[in-house]
Amino acid sequence: MNFLRGVMGGQPTGPQPTGAETIQKLCDRVASSTLLEDRRDAVRALKSLSKKYRVEVGNMAMDHLVRILQTDRSDTEILGYALDTLYNIVCNDEEEEPEENPQKQEDDLGAQFTDKFVQEPENVTLLLTLLEEFDFHVRWPCVKLLTALLKNQCAQVQGIILVSPMGVSRLMDLLADSREVIRNDGLLLLQQLTKGNAAIQKIVAFENAFERLLDIITEEGSSDGGIVVEDCLLLLLNLLKNNSSNQNFFKEGSYIQKMKPWFEVGDDNSGWSAQKVTNLHLMLQLVRVMVSPVNSPGATASCQKAMFQCGLLQQLCTILMATGVPADILTETINTVSEVIRGSEVNQDYFASVNAPSNPPRPAIVVLLMSMVNERQPFVLRCAVLYCFQCFLYKNHKGQGEIVATLLPSTIDANSISAGQLLCGGLFSADSLSNWCAAVALAHALQDNLTQKEQLLRVQLATSLGKPPVSLLQQCTNILSQGDKLDRRGSRVQTKVGLLMLLCTWISNCPIAVMHFLHNQDNVPFLTGQISENLGEDERLVQGLCALLLGICIYYNDNSLENYTKEKLKQLIEKRIGKENFVEKLGFITKHELYSRAAQKPQPAFSTPEHMLFDHEFTKLVKELEGMITKAVLKSSEEEKKEEEVKKTLEQHDSIVTQYKELIREQDSQINELKEQVTLLASQNEKMQSTMTQQISQIQQHKDQYNILKLKLGKDNQQTGNQAEAAHVNGLQPEELSQLREQLEELQRQNQLLQTQLGDKDSLITSLKAEGVPSAEGSTSEVTVLQREVELLKAQLQRQTAEITQLQSERQELLRGSDTTAAVPGENSLYTEKNAELESRLSTQTAENQKLKEEVKTLLESQESMEKDFASATSTAAIMQAENSKLQQEVQESKKEQDDLLMLLADQDQKILSLKQRLKDLGETIEDEDDLDSKDQFDDDDDEEEEEECDE
Repeated sequence: MNFLRGVMGGQPTGPQPTGAETIQKLCDRVASSTLLEDRRDAVRALKSLSKKYRVEVGNMAMDHLVRILQTDRSDTEILGYALDTLYNIVCNDEEEEPEENPQKQEDDLGAQFTDKFVQEPENVTLLLTLLEEFDFHVRWPCVKLLTALLKNQCAQVQGIILVSPMGVSRLMDLLADSREVIRNDGLLLLQQLTKGNAAIQKIVAFENAFERLLDIITEEGSSDGGIVVEDCLLLLLNLLKNNSSNQNFFKEGSYIQKMKPWFEVGDDNSGWSAQKVTNLHLMLQLVRVMVSPVNSPGATASCQKAMFQCGLLQQLCTILMATGVPADILTETINTVSEVIRGSEVNQDYFASVNAPSNPPRPAIVVLLMSMVNERQPFVLRCAVLYCFQCFLYKNHKGQGEIVATLLPSTIDANSISAGQLLCGGLFSADSLSNWCAAVALAHALQDNLTQKEQLLRVQLATSLGKPPVSLLQQCTNILSQGDKLDRRGSRVQTKVGLLMLLCTWISNCPIAVMHFLHNQDNVPFLTGQISENLGEDERLVQGLCALLLGICIYYNDNSLENYTKEKLKQLIEKRIGKENFVEKLGFITKHELYSRAAQKPQPAFSTPEHMLFDHEFTKLVKELEGMITKAVLKSSEEEKKEEEVKKTLEQHDSIVTQYKELIREQDSQINELKEQVTLLASQNEKMQSTMTQQISQIQQHKDQYNILKLKLGKDNQQTGNQAEAAHVNGLQPEELSQLREQLEELQRQNQLLQTQLGDKDSLITSLKAEGVPSAEGSTSEVTVLQREVELLKAQLQRQTAEITQLQSERQELLRGSDTTAAVPGENSLYTEKNAELESRLSTQTAENQKLKEEVKTLLESQESMEKDFASATSTAAIMQAENSKLQQEVQESKKEQDDLLMLLADQDQKILSLKQRLKDLGETIEDEDDLDSKDQFDDDDDEEEEEECDE
C-alpha cells in the first residue's frame, strides 16, 4: 500500500522508478493480488497513468484489463476503472497535441491498440455483455469504448457485432436509457455502427429505430432542438441513404407524415441560431434521400406521392417563398423541392400553381428564374434554381409547352414578366453564366419534345429599331458567329458552349429545325471553320460541339435543301476537314474532364462558375449521338445505299411479320370465340341432359304408378268376388243387395265410358303412326308400347266386367236356391251340388287371377324393353329434335290423356274401397279365400249333423 501511495502522489522516500517500471509493477499487482481492493487500487492507478504513458499501459496492461472484465464482474467500480483505462488507450481525441504530426502518431497508436483488442472477437462480445449492466460507471465507459473501437476499425468491429447474438439489440437499448448522457453517447455509437453496412442498417431499422429517433427529435424540440437532434438526424441519414429496404420501411411506416411538423416556420424568420440552421439543413437532406434520383423510379414516385398527400411539399413551398430564411437553407430547400417534383406530374402541376407573396402575385417559377439570371445572386443559389427548373420540366410535356408558349407572339403580355422573357434576357445578357444557365434551361424546355422544337422556330426577336425581327434560332447562330463581340464579354467559351448545347438539343431528331438551321448560308461555313482551325486547349471543347452540331445536321437531314444534302455535307467535311479529323474533334467532348463529372448525377454541382460547362441531360444526348454520327460520316454513298436497301427489306419483312401477327391475332380471337361457343353449347347440353334425366325419372314414376294401379285393380276384383259370396253366405237383406246391384251397374257404365275413351286413344295413336316421319322411329316405338299397355288395360277391364256380371247372375240363382231350400228340405242335395259348382268356379277364378299375375309379370318385362327403347331414343333425340318436336308434343298430349284415364281408374278404385267399407258397416267381415274355404267346410259338417237328426 505504501508503494501505491507513492504512485498516487505521496512523498518520495528514495529514487523514483520510471513509468514503465511502475506500470509493470501495477500489472503484476493486478495479476497476482487475491484481494479485490488491491486489484481495484492497481487498476485505478493504471487509469491515472493511461493518458501520460499510453504506449506502456497499452502494451503491458491490456491483457490484464481484459481479464479483470472477465473475472471481476461483480464489482462495478473496478469494471468502470478498467473500461476507462481501455478507452484512454484506444481513443485518439487528444486535445493537448495541436500539431499535425503528433496527432497522426496518436491516430496510429489508436488503430494499433484497437487491432490488438479486436484480434480476439470475444473481447468485443464481452463489451456487449457488459452493456447489460445498468450501473452508470460501467455502462457509460463501455459505450465510449465501443464508439472508439468503431472509429478506429469500423468494418472489423461491425462484423463482430453483426454475428454476436443480440448484439445490435443491446446497442438499441441504449436509446431507451433514462440517463441522457448514455442515450446521447448511444446515438454516437449507433452512428459509427451503421456507417456503410447495409445489413446492420436493416437490423437497426427493424429494431424500431425510426419510431424512437423521431420521438427523441420531437421531445428535443424538432428544428429548434440542440445537438441531440442533429445526432438523431445523422443516424437517420445513415439508415436511409442508399438503402432501399429501409426507405421502403420508412415510407410504409407512415414516418414521412411525421416529418411535416419539422418545416413549420413562422412569419418572423430573423435570428436563426446556427444549430437550427444545421438541424433544418439535415432535415431537408433527409427528405432528399427519400426522393433522390438515384433511387428506383417506383420508390421515388411513391415517396413523392406521400409527400404531396401529407402536405410536406406545400410546407416546403411555404419556406421557399418565405422572407428572412437564411441563404443556405433557402438553397437546400430549392434543391429539396426540385427532387420532390422531379418526374411527378401531380407535384409539378402543384408547383406551377404556387405564387410568391408579392403585389401583384407572380408564379414561383418566374421569381426563381429572376434569381437565376441575376448575376448578383450567390452562385450556389443560381445553380439550385437551374436544377429546380430542370426538375420541373423533367418528363413534363405540359410544363414545356407552357414555357415555350410564353415566347410565342400570340401569348406575350407586355404588362407582366414571363418565364420566356427572362430566359431570352439571360440568353443574350452580358453575363456568361446567365447565358449558360438560360441556354440550358431553354434546352430542357425542348428535351424529348418534337412539338415544342417546332413551335420554338416561330419565336421572333426584335433586335433594334428599323430592322426586321429575326428568329430565335438565327439570333443564337449570329451570336456564335460574332466572335469579336464575345471576346469583349470575357468568358466566351462558357457562352459558346451554352449556345451550342441549346442548338444541338434543338435540332436533334427534328428535320424541320435542321432545315431552318441550314437555310442560313453562314452557319455551315462557320462550323467548318471552327472545326478545321487549330485553336488552343480552351477552344477544343467548342470545336467538339461544333462537330457534333454539324453531325446532327447530317444525321437528321431530310435532303429538302439541294445545296446541303447529306452527301454534299459529307463531301464538304472530307474536303475541308477530313473525316478522321472530324471524328477526332468530335471525341473532344467526352474526353473533357468536366464531362464525366456532369454525367454522374442530374444536379449541377460545380465548385466555381468557370467549371459550369456541361449539363447532365446533354451528356446523355452526346452518348446517344456520338456513335451514330461517326458511322454516318465515315460511310460512303454506296454503303448508305446498301443500308437503305437493307432498311427497305427489313421494313418489308416487318410489314409481312405485322400482317402475320394481325392474322394470328384474328385467328386467336376467332378461336376464343369458338371456345366460348363450345363452352356455351356444352353448358346447354348439360342443361338438356339434366332436363331429359328429369323427364325420364318422371316417366318412370308414371310407369310405377301405373303398375301399382294395375296390381290394385286385380286385387280389388278378387276381393269384390269374395265379398259377393260372403254376402250370399251370410244372408244379406234384399234392399242392400239391390243397392249393390245399382253400384255395380254404375261401375259398368263407367267401364263402358272408359272403353270409349280407350277407343278414342287407339284412333289417336293410329293417326300419329300414320303421320310419323321415318326419323322419329324412337318416338313411334314409344307410342306403340304405350298403345300395347292401354290394350292390356282395356282387356283387363273387360275381363273384370264379365266376371262381375257372372258373379251377379250366380248370386241371384243362389238366392233363389236358398229360398227353395228353406221351403223344401228335400232339395238339399241340389243345393250342395250347386255349392260345389260354385267352388269349382271360384277355383277357376283363382287360376285366372294367377294368370293375371303372370300377365303383369309379362307387362313388367315389356316395361324393361320399353326403357331400353327409350334410352336409344334419348341418344338420338338431340339430333332429331327439330324433326319430331311436333310428334313429341302430340305424344305428350296422349300421355296426358292416359294420365287422365289412370286418374279415372283411381277414382273407380276409390269407389270399390267405399263399397267394401259399406259392407263392413253392415256387419259383414271381408275374408280371404282360405277363410272362405274353411267356412264352407264348417257349413257342410253342420248340414250332415242336421240330416242325422232328421233320420233319427
